Formats: sequence, C-alpha cells, structure tokens
Amino acid sequence: MTAILALEDGRVFHGESFGATGTTTGEVCFNTSMTGYQEILTDPSYRGQIIAMTYPEIGNYGVNGLDVENDLPQVRGFVIEELSPVVSNWRSDSSLDAYLKKHGIPGIQGIDTRALTRHLRTRGSMRACLTTEITDPAKAVETAKAAAYAGVDFVKEVTSKETHAWDSNNQLSREWVLRRGAEDPRESDEKGNVFEKLPPITHTLAALDFGMKKNILRSLRRQGFDVTVLPATTSADEILALGTDGVFLSNGPGDPEALDYASETARQLIGKKPLFGICLGHQILARALGGKTFKLKFGHRGANQPVKDLRTGKIAITSQNHGYAVDPASLPSDVEVTHINLNDGTVAGLRHSKYQAFSVQYHPEASPGPHDADYFFAEFAKEVAASKSQN
Repeated sequence: MTAILALEDGRVFHGESFGATGTTTGEVCFNTSMTGYQEILTDPSYRGQIIAMTYPEIGNYGVNGLDVENDLPQVRGFVIEELSPVVSNWRSDSSLDAYLKKHGIPGIQGIDTRALTRHLRTRGSMRACLTTEITDPAKAVETAKAAAYAGVDFVKEVTSKETHAWDSNNQLSREWVLRRGAEDPRESDEKGNVFEKLPPITHTLAALDFGMKKNILRSLRRQGFDVTVLPATTSADEILALGTDGVFLSNGPGDPEALDYASETARQLIGKKPLFGICLGHQILARALGGKTFKLKFGHRGANQPVKDLRTGKIAITSQNHGYAVDPASLPSDVEVTHINLNDGTVAGLRHSKYQAFSVQYHPEASPGPHDADYFFAEFAKEVAASKSQN
C-alpha cells in the first residue's frame, strides 16, 4: 500500500506503508540515532510528533518487552528509508511492523530520509500529515496545515493519572547484563535475560512525571532512591507533605511555556528540597529560576550530541531529545550555566549558586545512547545525602 508524507510548506514524499494504515498528523522531526528505535517510539517526549530516522535501515532486531520507555508507543507516526525484511535477535518478541500495527501507529518507508532531513534543517521542524487514505497531495498538505501543535499541553496527555510507588518489588529497575557462562549466579528470567541485584534503599524521592522515561526511574532506583511518582499537576504543598529527601523534575513533551503550573511548583520547592531536572525538567527549572526558553529551529534529537562541562573542560557524547532551549541571557546572576552543547552553543546544564538545584538538557540515562553522563544520578544522590546530614 502506498503512503504519503506531506509537510505544511508543500513538500510531499511518496513511499510505502508499514505498520498501521490511516491518517495521522504531528510535528515532523528527525533523529540521528543508529539504534534504539524501540526506546524512541515509546519515549513520551515524542508525544505529538512524527519521527524520521536518519539511519537507513530500521527494524533489524525487532521489538522486545523489556526495552520500552513507556508501556505504549508515543509517536504519532514513523518515517524510515527501509524496513528490514529480517528480524534477528534472541530477545525479540515481534517485528517492528507488527508492533506498530498492534498499536495503531502508521509508518512510511521507501522515502529519501536524507532529503527530508536536509529540508527540515533548512526550513525547520514543521507540521506534517502521514496518510494511506488521502491520495491527493494537496489535500494532505492542507491536513498538515490544520494540525494543532504549538501551545498544546502534551504533558497532561502522558503524565501519571495518580500517585504511585515505582518498582516496589525491585524487579523493574534491575540492570540487564550479559550472562557470564552457563552457571552465572545472578538473577535471570524465563527468556535468559540476566540482571544485576539492586542496592538497598537509602533515600526517598518525589518524581514529578511530565512524561518520564522508565530508564530514568530505573537509574534513580539503582542509586538507592525509593521513588514516588507524582502527576504533573501536583502542588508544592502536596510534595512537601510527603517528606521525601529530594524532588526530581522529569523529561516530557512540548513547549515549556505551556507549563506555568509546573514552573510555579518548582519555584516553590527551590531551597526547600534538593532538585534535579532532565530535559523538559531542565527547562521548567530554568523558568522557575527566572529564565526564559525559546524554540530551536529543528531541535536536538539523537545519541551523538557533544556537550562540554564548563567547570572541568570535559566533553561527553550525550543522548538528546528536545525542541526548546534555555535563553542564557535571561538567567539571573545566581544561576550558573555549567554545560553547553558544542554543536550550537546552547545551554546544556545549569546550577543555582546557593540552593541545591541543578539540571541538564540531555539524557544521562540514555536509552538509547552513550553512558558518558550517567554519573549525574550518583551526583544527585550525594547532594541528597548531604542535605539530609545538614538537616
């Protein structure tokens, strides 16, 4: 079956349908990761978006039940150059095509994703329509133009509906590792996946869920945090009433300017609890501290973004996924820019000079991506421990 990807500026790509059939709209963006399509599909930060992968062949290792960042795929559509005809991995439960069909996500293959990426880099991210139903390209373009995206609060679509404990049975956060021979004594499941044992709990944490990836929760638990997940609209008073040792501000989708309620909550927590924010949580913290944010031309999405730590001079290759950034000129004098993105000089990390509040504009938990920056979770645990000892 044929499919059309039509952009709001009139550019149209013709290809072959895979996954579900139908019509979908959203902001079309590109991701430069070579692997990790399953984690990308299920990352709530991509809510409302049609994602194009720049790597030419996708789907070769299928989909499995462990490597998801949410129980359901969150993208509105998926764009690739070629769907692998073979699925080959011992951990795979199904093919990518079957997975997208099951969850009603349309895909298109056989288009020139390099041309699409160059177009988006030149013109910027824009609304698009992916369809197997509309055969008239002009009508598909008009459908793209009519799509709602700017100013939409996607966080309320993906946040937890109620407060709950994360991984109370200590099963979901175990780190997957390779087996050390047939007699490996570590825990394993029925498929042969082997897991490291979790450390004991040493701190309690309230995590505001703006669209949080599961691997962030796994990473926090591996540092000894007992995590309580809270809906995005939870007030500062409700959070403080829990009496947790720290507060985490998660990643999530959309424009931080649409989330004044979240920034106000973070503002009321500054100086009262140690705060750590990732991605959207970084932007929310910056706005809570008095800063402003702006939309990037085509965003940072991929597992190969270089970041410099201005305090040490060290460079880390990071996983990133965001369409907005913090304006450094808007930050007050008591907020230090600690990291920058070396591709364009945008703010990649900040810290308050007086209070225990810091954040990064990338994903230390990766998934997918390199692990250069995973030390931030241990750093946050040390700050929480220091705060507890002072109090």
